[in-house]
Amino acid sequence: MYVAVKGGEAAILATHDLVAEARRGDESVPELAVAQIREQMGLACARVMNEGSLYDPDLAALALKQAQGDAIEAAFLMRAYRTTLPRFGSSEPLDTATMAIRRRVSATYKDLPGGQVLGPTYDYTHRLFDFTLMDQAAPGEEQQARPATQPLDAFMPRVPDILGAEGLMEEEAPPEGDPRPFDLTREPVSFPADRDVRLQAMARGDEGFMLGLGYSVQRGFGNSHPFVGEVRVGEVAVEFVPEELGFSVDLGEITLTECQMVNQFAGSKDVPPQFTRGYGLSFGHSERKAMSMSLVDRALKAREFGEAATYPAQQDEFVLYHSDNVEAAGFVEHLKLPHYVDFQGELELIRRIRREREQRLADQANQALPEAAE
Repeated sequence: MYVAVKGGEAAILATHDLVAEARRGDESVPELAVAQIREQMGLACARVMNEGSLYDPDLAALALKQAQGDAIEAAFLMRAYRTTLPRFGSSEPLDTATMAIRRRVSATYKDLPGGQVLGPTYDYTHRLFDFTLMDQAAPGEEQQARPATQPLDAFMPRVPDILGAEGLMEEEAPPEGDPRPFDLTREPVSFPADRDVRLQAMARGDEGFMLGLGYSVQRGFGNSHPFVGEVRVGEVAVEFVPEELGFSVDLGEITLTECQMVNQFAGSKDVPPQFTRGYGLSFGHSERKAMSMSLVDRALKAREFGEAATYPAQQDEFVLYHSDNVEAAGFVEHLKLPHYVDFQGELELIRRIRREREQRLADQANQALPEAAE
């Protein structure tokens, strides 16, 4: 049975006005500008860019403002806008070894070629409120001068490359023929999924979900004993080769976070004991996301090393289908929409089952009375 749904348009339009009013808040408080969000909430913008599959800090800031800070709704806005953009092709592979470093740390080597670069991090801060942030500086007030810093070393090799030079790290080579990368936004995903598909899905997956999966493999649900080979944050040039030119053109720089996680591998009949790697790459300054990716990436390589794949983080179908927070939010939140017909059907079913049960109990009671009399 289907009952046509009518009306409600005026109420829906009214909600748009209410959302705009709620978004603005108290009009005595100055309104946030998109530039302020972009410059002062960079970590939130990075998350929206990752989960929205689009690198554009201005649009990420706008999405956060429009969504009242809801990161999932903001990512949804980014993805919707992304579908309207023309696609010209794939850029050249990014060379993160030439990254203009802002931050670079390793938990495996203290003295790295090029040195450790602490950069901006909350790792060593006390989790105490800084109430001075509630005091706004007067317009035009000068900021306190910062001490001069020494220029960074231009040579900063990646830690897995150092291990690889000793033959202690698994070798990684592009697939035969170096095919064009898979685009999961345009092509259906099949399982088992190749690594490029898995990394794409994780790069735009929900940060909290990826963090939980990464945590699980360290707690006994994946047999992982990782070391952070390196986390680096900085700017990388993006190059594109137009067909009519035949040579690469520099499109500009983007900020990336790269993590390479080092895991021990006891070896097998064909492979000697060595270290294996998990890889994570994300837009902006987003270390937690890149680290979580690298943990799950290594977990998803279990079958490639002949390991048992028995836990959620080792199942590519589980990870890829459930890490997408836009799809997950849509599936969960659609439950708020009218399900009147479905519910009426279930309501009638429950009522009928209860009537049948009561009738059955009554029949059993009636049958028991003559037997009791005898």
